[in-house]
Amino acid sequence: MKAAVVNAFGGGFAVEDIEIDEPRGREVLVDIKASGLCHSDLHFSVSNFGMEPPMVLGHEIAGVVAAIGPDVTEFSVGDHVVGSLVQFCGACQACLSGDTVRCAHPEATLRAPGEPPRLSRGGEPVLAAMGTAGFAEQALVHENQLVGIDHAVPFAEASVLGCGTITGAGAAINSAGVRPGQTVAVIGLGGVGLNVVSGARLAGAARVIGIDLNDEKLELARAFGATDVVNGRNVDAVAAVQELTGGGVDHAFEVIGRQETAMQAIAMLGVGGTASLIGIHGADSKIELDPNDFLRWQKKVQGVYMGHANIKRDIPFYASLFLQGRLNLTDLVSAEIALGDIDEAYEQLRTGRTARSVITRF
Repeated sequence: MKAAVVNAFGGGFAVEDIEIDEPRGREVLVDIKASGLCHSDLHFSVSNFGMEPPMVLGHEIAGVVAAIGPDVTEFSVGDHVVGSLVQFCGACQACLSGDTVRCAHPEATLRAPGEPPRLSRGGEPVLAAMGTAGFAEQALVHENQLVGIDHAVPFAEASVLGCGTITGAGAAINSAGVRPGQTVAVIGLGGVGLNVVSGARLAGAARVIGIDLNDEKLELARAFGATDVVNGRNVDAVAAVQELTGGGVDHAFEVIGRQETAMQAIAMLGVGGTASLIGIHGADSKIELDPNDFLRWQKKVQGVYMGHANIKRDIPFYASLFLQGRLNLTDLVSAEIALGDIDEAYEQLRTGRTARSVITRF
């Protein structure tokens, strides 16, 4: 099959022919119809976060079940599914409590040592990154990482549910617990940031302030529910938020992964406010905090991973909101591209010109 392989950190994505094994145990073979380009995959392709080339990245996938392993109970051939990088065993204390993103044994979704690799090239293993390896024509995924969805959801929109939506909307609804009437600021209006805006609106926030350097994204944020927008290139974003809210927001979300914007998120908080850090930072990034500032103004800072999502619960929920017209997924898809266009699409993402490109031609 065709797959976009990362052969060296920083070397880009090379479309090559590789082999994919038959499904074993609880594995599901998926014909991929759409695969979103999340910024995280770009990070993983240029820096070592514990995954080594050669590897196939891609974790926002939607497709059709082509075959199932002998122990699969949840899916049948022909089902429409969404895949996610959330790997969980289903048996540890965290999983049994519903906190699957805190699973103690995510490796239970992978093949055991000594078993043949899911992906190979010329007889040598190729890493199926995050258990999804979605930048390919097919994926071999443990059934715990897949969720069935209504056939009425288009594949391109369905793909963003697997990461962008559960991370962004989940950050507002699950992680931060935004309540009706509260105020929210969102720094960075890419695919995840726009979903934070959607989640805050769904949670009933009275004011949702979108912050970015790109006027097109600021305008797009209004379509997702932003009540106000601020171009941080033209004004002091912290001062603008404080002026709009009369002292600061209840919740600030940083979705870029930069030291400067993380500090801005903290500075935007009103008394008792919470800053939620979502963006992946570089290995050398540090944040300096003033304890007295936190004591006096009762501020909080938290890291957010995958929007504290339970994918088996949350993905069908967001899909149903989309079909009801209550959740905007269509405007998240900036462009539908071919498998060989990944490098160019990521260059556009670096410049801030797109929210989410989705591979739909393999």
